[in-house]
Amino acid sequence: MTILAIHRRNQRAFTLVEVVISLALAVLVYGGILKGYVIITDQAEWSCYSLAAQSLAMQGVEQSRSAKWDPQSWPPTDELGTTNYRTVEQLDVPISGNPVFATNYISVSMVNTNPPLRMLRTDCIWYLPSRGVKTRGPFTNTVVTLRCSDQ
Repeated sequence: MTILAIHRRNQRAFTLVEVVISLALAVLVYGGILKGYVIITDQAEWSCYSLAAQSLAMQGVEQSRSAKWDPQSWPPTDELGTTNYRTVEQLDVPISGNPVFATNYISVSMVNTNPPLRMLRTDCIWYLPSRGVKTRGPFTNTVVTLRCSDQ
């Protein structure tokens, strides 16, 4: 066997350092991919709850808008008045297990008297369900609109 053949045989294998570095790089790449999936899943779950809370906040404004308010009729009708109230309702999300509740704070305030104009505001406060010990939130979705009489 010549020296050249021995030299080629020694160059064919990987060294231990090269194997350890390549395994470390592979672990970092796969760990990054898994972490990305976890972050995307958390963001999708948060978006689901946020859209459900926005729908609940919009529902509170729609309930306030549906009340009859006609100060120019005889007798004047005002089923809404300037008031503040709250409701606690379940978020409409597909879950298994415990339901998630949100609180709607609905406020009606007079903005202008001539022409009559009221502001309807709903703040929906909700929490993301806990995983382990930590609960995320509170989060708030707000809807604000103006309403004239007899509309």
